[in-house]
Amino acid sequence: MKVDVKSKAEIDRMREACRMSAEIRDICASSVVPGMTTADIDDLVVDYCERHHVRASFHKYNGFPGHLCVSINDEVIHGIPSRHRIIMPGDLVKTDVGIFKNGFNGDTSRTVALGVTDPETLRLVEVTKACLKAGIAACGPGVHLGDVGWAIQKVAEDAGFGVVRDWIGHGVGRTVHEDPEVPNYGKPGTKLVLKPGMTIAIEPMISMTKAGESTDVLDNRWTVVTRDRCLAAHFEHTVAITDDGCEVLTLPADYP
Repeated sequence: MKVDVKSKAEIDRMREACRMSAEIRDICASSVVPGMTTADIDDLVVDYCERHHVRASFHKYNGFPGHLCVSINDEVIHGIPSRHRIIMPGDLVKTDVGIFKNGFNGDTSRTVALGVTDPETLRLVEVTKACLKAGIAACGPGVHLGDVGWAIQKVAEDAGFGVVRDWIGHGVGRTVHEDPEVPNYGKPGTKLVLKPGMTIAIEPMISMTKAGESTDVLDNRWTVVTRDRCLAAHFEHTVAITDDGCEVLTLPADYP
């Protein structure tokens, strides 16, 4: 494992890619309405990239056909935008997006509960936000990744929800996915020790049931769904480890 520790100048360059990632993330999330297709959301990213002369990090990454991932309800991550997938009232819509600029990538996501009234579904969304908060709060120099994973896991499991095990967070920077792996579960005092200059994507994926911790990949070879088809929520920030803690790079945000 080779972790790319970035200089302050490099993080300054990465900060702009992350700021733009957050901006288009929030544009997409605030634009979600019943009746639109997931491809309509993809169009927003295309338009943003054209206007700002930047590139969508996910487009053609390992062959991914979309410009962002749009995952609905039991889909956890990697949903492919489609003209045939219509968003309906009551859907949990997860938008996951990154922008490449100045040689660096951002990576961020959020979940929109579109007209959802079910209290347990709304609680799932709020707990997933709290998991992200807990993971970020645990970050800092000298902290083990196992401490970060445990902080996320504890919040989810104390609330009675599951933590998706097959898919995890990761380093991010010059490429969308770098070392190290950043699980959303763990044992305190284990795994890699964080150092200033490391940049990681913390992204809890939380399932409604414990059985939902296991996942399947659909025939399109991209879209990940919970094995028992329960609902799942997903939030993500790109974070830089600093001398005295961490900085969330994918701001502005009204969450978590």
